[in-house]
Amino acid sequence: MEIIQAEAVRIPAAGVFIEGDLRVPRMASGLVIFAHGSGSSRFSRRNRQVAAFLQDRGWGTLLLDLLTRQEEAVDLRTGEFRFDIERLGHRVVCAVDWVDAYPEIAGLPICCFGASTGAAAAPIAAAERPGRVQAVVSRGGRPDLAGDVLPQVKAPTLLIVGGSDGPVIDLNREAMRHLTAPVQLEIVAGATHLFEEPGAIEEVCRLAAAWCERHLRQQD
Repeated sequence: MEIIQAEAVRIPAAGVFIEGDLRVPRMASGLVIFAHGSGSSRFSRRNRQVAAFLQDRGWGTLLLDLLTRQEEAVDLRTGEFRFDIERLGHRVVCAVDWVDAYPEIAGLPICCFGASTGAAAAPIAAAERPGRVQAVVSRGGRPDLAGDVLPQVKAPTLLIVGGSDGPVIDLNREAMRHLTAPVQLEIVAGATHLFEEPGAIEEVCRLAAAWCERHLRQQD
């Protein structure tokens, strides 16, 4: 799929700017916003692989750094920001709002794709912007950290967990008990937390693309 727009962007978020990489194919069917967590960034090799797979199938992607460079430097020493779910969630909301102020992608249906603690930020954005976020995907994530927000999520939610990531499977099942939106748990056999095993991230790509195909729809 031909990429007609590829650029680094800066998104305002409560007095700071967060950075992102935007890729939009010709005649994009929707936009997937990637929220990273727990020390990762928009340069995450695995999420960039998923993003490229989605781009090839006609979806735009926006990979975000949810922390500023200064916050990242502090977090590397202390770990204090990676579990600041309120902060991370607010910044994904800011990114959702920014989309509609950007003419080339305004109005595209949105999926929020969260990894690690970013998987708690994604449902927060879905709950706060139910008219814009039409789907949520979590990869090896901690959606349980969204807490009381989970029952407010209206967007269909896909939870992808490695079959060898036992504690995270349990935490995702706990999150499922609080979600009232349609929810599906997919366990990738043999995969550990980072999906580094042969074929594991390819299965994540396939599952995420199928979820977007099923649930992202242009609204009249």
